Amino acid sequence: MRDLYAPPIDSPAATLTSPLRIGASSVRNRLYRAPVLEGAGDGPDAAEAYARAFVPNARAGVGLIIQGSACIHDEGRTSPGMTLASSRERVLAMAPMVAAVHAEGAAIHLQVGHGGLYAMEAWHEPWAGRRQGPLLAASPVPLPLRPAFAGVPVHVLRTDEVHAMARRYGDVAAWAREAGYDGVQLGSANAKLLDQFLSPFYNRRDDEFGGSPERRAHILHVIRRTVAERAGDDFPCTVKVPVETAPPFARRVTRAEALATCRLVTEWGFDAVTPVEVSVLPDTTLSRGEVPSGLWDNAAMKARFRVAAPRRLRRATLMAGAWLGGRRAPFRPVWNRALFTEVRRLVDIPVFAVGGIRTAAEARTIVAEGQADMVGVGRPFYAEPELAARLLAPGDAHAACRNANRCVSAQMLGMKGVCYTPDVRRAVVELRRTRAG
Repeated sequence: MRDLYAPPIDSPAATLTSPLRIGASSVRNRLYRAPVLEGAGDGPDAAEAYARAFVPNARAGVGLIIQGSACIHDEGRTSPGMTLASSRERVLAMAPMVAAVHAEGAAIHLQVGHGGLYAMEAWHEPWAGRRQGPLLAASPVPLPLRPAFAGVPVHVLRTDEVHAMARRYGDVAAWAREAGYDGVQLGSANAKLLDQFLSPFYNRRDDEFGGSPERRAHILHVIRRTVAERAGDDFPCTVKVPVETAPPFARRVTRAEALATCRLVTEWGFDAVTPVEVSVLPDTTLSRGEVPSGLWDNAAMKARFRVAAPRRLRRATLMAGAWLGGRRAPFRPVWNRALFTEVRRLVDIPVFAVGGIRTAAEARTIVAEGQADMVGVGRPFYAEPELAARLLAPGDAHAACRNANRCVSAQMLGMKGVCYTPDVRRAVVELRRTRAG
C-alpha cells in the first residue's frame, strides 16, 4: 500500500513546463485538455473529427489530452454526439487519431463511462423510441425525480451485473491500450452512472456496493482491478472524485467523504485523481458561467431541441433546469482550488486541477505552489485550439472564452464541439491577426 502521507511527489521547483510521470508513462508538461464532448458521434468519421480537434492542441504544445466520455455500452450515452467504446473495433478505429496526436508530442487518455439514469434515452424522445433495454441504475429512481422518469423503464443492476460492468471497463481499457492510448480516465462524476454509485442521493443499495462511503466507492476498486488484469498493471488509470451540491435536505457526497475516497483510490492503485465539485443533478454546476441560453436563442439548437423534446412541457422543464443551474453556479475563477489543494496534501499520486482556470498566471501558480500537478482547461479549447501555446509561453495570456455555456447546450444535443459565442470567435480572430502581424 502507498504511504498516503509521503512527501510531495514533485519538488517546489516544478513549473507548468516541467514533465510529469503518471503511473508508468510521462507527459511533457503540466497542461492538459480536460474532457469535453466534441460531438464526434460514433460514425466512420469520428476519428477524423477528433483529429481535427486534438491535433492542433497537441501541435500548440499541450501535454495531455483527455478525450471526452466514450460510452462502454451502446445504450448509455448522454448525448447523440457521444462516441461509443462498446467494441474492440470501435476503439481501434481511433488508432490513426491517437497516432496523429503522438506525432505532435502529446499524450492522450480515453475517458470512459455510462450515463445511467441520464442516458439520452431518458430525455431525448426519438432515441428513447429506439431503446432496446431499460436505463441502468444503482438503485430505484430517487423519489424527487420519479415524476420526470414516469413511464421510463429502469433496471437496477444486480451485484453480478455490477461486476460484469466492471469487466467491461477492463475490456475497454485493454482495447484503448491496443489503439495506442496512454491511459484511461473513469467518468465518475457529473451525475453519470459511476457517480450515481458514489452518491447517497442515488445509491441506496444493501450489497457490497452500497451503504458507507467506502462501500459506495467499492465499484471503483473493482474496476481498477479489472483494468489492471485486462490492460496491464502498468497501463495508467485515473479517476474523478466528486464533492456534491444538492437541493435542500437531499443526501450528497460531502467534502469529508470525497477526501476519504481520494485516499482510497490512492490505496487501490489509481495513477492520478481529479477532485471536482459537481451537483447531484446533471446541471451546469460542473461548467459554471452564464445560463446556457442557446436552447432558446440559437436557431440550430432550438430546432434540435424541439426534435429531442417534442412536448412543450418537457422542453419547459429542461429549460428551467438549465436556467436554474446557471443561476445557482455563476463563474468563479479556479472554483475547485481549495478542494484540489487539500487533496494534493493528502495523496502521493498526481492531482489534476480543473474548473475555471483561464489564465497563464493561474496555471503557473497552481503548479509552482504545489496546489496540483496537472492543470486542466476544457471549454476554452473550443474557441481557440492553439490556446496551449499562449498559456505555456511567458506572459499574462488569458483564454478568450467568457464562460457563456452556449457550448454546453450544443454538447447536450450532439452538435459539433465548437464555440457558439460570436464575440468570442471574433476575439480569437483578432488574436490570430495580432500574432501573425
